[in-house]
Amino acid sequence: MLEAIAIAGATTLVAAMATDTWQATRNGVARLLGRRDQAQEAAVEAQLDSNAALVAGAEDAERARQVLVPVWQLQLGQFLQQHPDAADELKGLIDQIRGALPQAQKDWAQKVQNNVVRGGQGFFVQDGNLNVHQGPPSQQRPLTSEDAEDTGGA
Repeated sequence: MLEAIAIAGATTLVAAMATDTWQATRNGVARLLGRRDQAQEAAVEAQLDSNAALVAGAEDAERARQVLVPVWQLQLGQFLQQHPDAADELKGLIDQIRGALPQAQKDWAQKVQNNVVRGGQGFFVQDGNLNVHQGPPSQQRPLTSEDAEDTGGA
């Protein structure tokens, strides 16, 4: 559950960068993550400002946002691990930010796909193609009768 909140928070936060809702978003996130520590709050503000400047100055703002989502997912996830009691406060902030976002950013935040795979492989596609590459054929070889004997018979 905390991971889902971190993903939603990261997506919403990054969607708000370089929009009219940025200052309120920035202030709310810095206040929450700062936990009433002015030095920590200032450090979060500096990181947020730097990331928002990257989005604002990027030739492809959508790509810049996509790159920043995992960074903030990690940061918010670590925050929630340390402060699980802040989950409801973060959810409330997410709802507040989403309500204020311009429609284009609301649509972008809903379109972003976050996938988590533990202990296996995952193949995901959204609005595109799936290409899987597993190494050059020269490294792959067909099974032989010796392989069957090694595994107890075929």
